[in-house]
Amino acid sequence: MVQGVSLTTLTTYGKGGLCGLTPSWRRHCTSFKKVLITSDIDRHCIWHQNVLKSFLTGNAGILRHNRLRVEAGWMFRGGDQGLDASSERSESANEDILIFFFQLDLATRVQCALNMEHYDIAQQLRDKLTEVEAEVIKQKEAKRGSSSKNEAQDKALSIIRLRSDLQKAIENENYALAAELRDEISKLESESLAASAQALAYENVQYAFRLGQKVKHRTFGYQAVVCGMDPVCCESRSWMEIAQVENLSRGSSQPFYQVLVDVRADPNILVAYVPEENLLAPDQPEKGRFDHPYISFLFYGMDAAGDFIPIKQLREKYNRPRHELPIDPQEEDNGGGA
Repeated sequence: MVQGVSLTTLTTYGKGGLCGLTPSWRRHCTSFKKVLITSDIDRHCIWHQNVLKSFLTGNAGILRHNRLRVEAGWMFRGGDQGLDASSERSESANEDILIFFFQLDLATRVQCALNMEHYDIAQQLRDKLTEVEAEVIKQKEAKRGSSSKNEAQDKALSIIRLRSDLQKAIENENYALAAELRDEISKLESESLAASAQALAYENVQYAFRLGQKVKHRTFGYQAVVCGMDPVCCESRSWMEIAQVENLSRGSSQPFYQVLVDVRADPNILVAYVPEENLLAPDQPEKGRFDHPYISFLFYGMDAAGDFIPIKQLREKYNRPRHELPIDPQEEDNGGGA
């Protein structure tokens, strides 16, 4: 389970700004690390195994500086709602991203070990990767309604079994038992229908925003980049109370997005979990600077419209297609006439 390979002990600074990480899982890879350091083969592996640590700890000074600037200046306020932007800060969303980094790191370590013919180490790392992936899949299924789909299938099998028992009870003229079985079948059919409807709703959810898209918070005004999405709110009840989700016009039964908040605006949020109704797409392409320590790990870079291009693994995680920019007819004509 993920607890057995705990990715990090997260150290927070001030109101949640990331100050540093103490990776407890690195003890599983100590021997592999020593092999890599003493070898001149495949030096990019040495870079990769330290890059997560360096980008997180290396931004600590920047975050501390920005924290002082923000606290001396202004905080995003929610006006009459009495909320500020920190109400949507999500430690669970941040942890989800860090576990994703862990998967990428383990996969690269496995390949490096194979390239260097350290097969025993590769097998150990592969076993650890399989363990983490199994837990991630389990969590993803619970979020996206697969559990409801499985529940509906289980209830359908139970109904088939009960109908067989009902037929036997009728043949044996045990009408009291037959009546009980009939009531139980009716109850299971209702529950199965509800579970199927929920699973179908999750499968057919339509997202207004896409991975890598720059967005603006409708209430707090900060700029952010979408890096994840859920069909409904998957946060804890206590988080929903703090964020006042019950006051939203669409409640918790709307898509919620993991967004990276520009650290120049507020370094204390890092990752927010925002309902769809609170996000706006910019009217014009936003091609300006956007600072966040996770950007270079989740995205290839910026496209012509100013949005970020998600890495393949991130698209696969959320089963999202590649976004293709529409062709500008004017540019096409200019290109054709050249």
